[in-house]
Amino acid sequence: MPPERGNELTTTTIQTEQKTNSAMPELILRVQGVSKRYGSVTALKDMQFELRPGEVHVLFGENGAGKSTLINVISGAIRPNEGTLHVAGKPVDFHSVHDARAHGIAAMFQEFSLAPHLSVEENVFLGSEPSAGIWLKRGERRRLVQEAMAQFGFELDSQKQVIHLTRAQAQMVEMTKALMVKPRILILDEPTASLSQRETEAMFELVYKLRAQGVGIIYITHRIKEIEEIGDRVTVMRDGMYIDTVDVATSSHDTLVELMTGRSFESFYPDIKHEPGDVRLKIHELASQSGGVQHCSLEVRAREIVGLAGLVGCGKSRIGRAVFGLEKVASGEITVNGEKITQATPRKMLAKGVAYVTSDRHKEGLMLARSTKENLTLTSLSQPNLSSKGWLKTRQEKTFAQSLGERMGVKPLALTKPVSAYSGGNQQKVLIGKSLAREANVIIFDEPTVGVDVGARVEVYQFLKELAEAGAAIVIISSDMPEVLNMSHRLYVVRDGMIVDSMDKADIDETRVLQGFFGTEDTQLQNNLEGARHE
Repeated sequence: MPPERGNELTTTTIQTEQKTNSAMPELILRVQGVSKRYGSVTALKDMQFELRPGEVHVLFGENGAGKSTLINVISGAIRPNEGTLHVAGKPVDFHSVHDARAHGIAAMFQEFSLAPHLSVEENVFLGSEPSAGIWLKRGERRRLVQEAMAQFGFELDSQKQVIHLTRAQAQMVEMTKALMVKPRILILDEPTASLSQRETEAMFELVYKLRAQGVGIIYITHRIKEIEEIGDRVTVMRDGMYIDTVDVATSSHDTLVELMTGRSFESFYPDIKHEPGDVRLKIHELASQSGGVQHCSLEVRAREIVGLAGLVGCGKSRIGRAVFGLEKVASGEITVNGEKITQATPRKMLAKGVAYVTSDRHKEGLMLARSTKENLTLTSLSQPNLSSKGWLKTRQEKTFAQSLGERMGVKPLALTKPVSAYSGGNQQKVLIGKSLAREANVIIFDEPTVGVDVGARVEVYQFLKELAEAGAAIVIISSDMPEVLNMSHRLYVVRDGMIVDSMDKADIDETRVLQGFFGTEDTQLQNNLEGARHE
């Protein structure tokens, strides 16, 4: 950790950082008056940005604020219509990503640029393989990749195909690929979105090392806790324009949110009435064939939100997937609206009024290359209002999609646009809308705000409030501690595939929840937390 965050660094490290920074120009990057238009749509307008050597400079803004367009300009992926870029005091005009890399700029984007059927090492060197004439130096390529991953603390099989990696492992490959060019400017776009706590700490340690070496880091995140922990300065964007640049040390949580949204920030989490009705969902001694769910029992009533909390990989998501029929059940009972369900499948659960919103909108939730309309109506095409005797009622489908998109607040709503063209927040709204297109009175949300900015979170939370108060039984499965603590009327704590604690709203306490995560008493909790941070 850097010295200003209160953690210790050796004297040698501090002296190295000071020496490195003093030998470099005051600014390593300057963006002046950059604008980018796509037809009649202005994505960036007169944007300003500055980056110092050895600085973590956070870009902060709602989905659609123009952050992605700006980093695409800086990384050479797109060219601006107006404006200038200076790297180390010299004007540059990038024609490609390769051109930007030649100037020491590397990027790790939220959407990976990896070839799934190639190996880790093939992806890292794709397009820049070590060679002798027409012959590839495979042995040297393997050695360089293995040395780099060991240096960065990544434990991966360099021969493994990317398609068989977890998202966190793929992110490590993307990071290795970016760092192989030894950048002086590194762009990190939501680098911890798919990482566990341990992997996040490892990522932060790598960022601190790079900063100490004088690398300027542009860091995009929606997590204010991350900004406070890792950032030096924050540039806030709104509607494609520069709003302000502030120091992290002197800026409050509320200040950042108000700058980002342009509105007063009063209550992040809504006050949700708790008037529980009949039991809508009940599971008793549920166990999955994989062993990821072990003898779990819980119930969810109408007009209430029940939270499932736990560390990444604890099995909480598997409980939701088993209920919806995505994970095979070995034993136990699932009851929906008083009716016992045997051999649950997604089709059967949808018919019984159960909806499931996946945590992975790209792999499981959305057809990214297909239109917004098709995604919104996908689960409802068999309904009488949209089809008859195998024929789709296209006019009704369009009207239905328009209404659903407006209800979810997708902006700007373009029914013919592919979902991949939307920001992460809008994609999440389409996913939720699609999942709720059929009538449902039991709704399971698995990580409902993953990769979503603060403004969109507020909208999602308000939508959950409206659903619950209208009579739905809602399950929130979340790794975001503040989210699950504040949104739940009742909370279950999951560890190693088992429910180890449950508490009503009045009894929900962060310390107690953490004890459940780690299986500790009060006297042991702090030691466990410290150990988890340094593993």
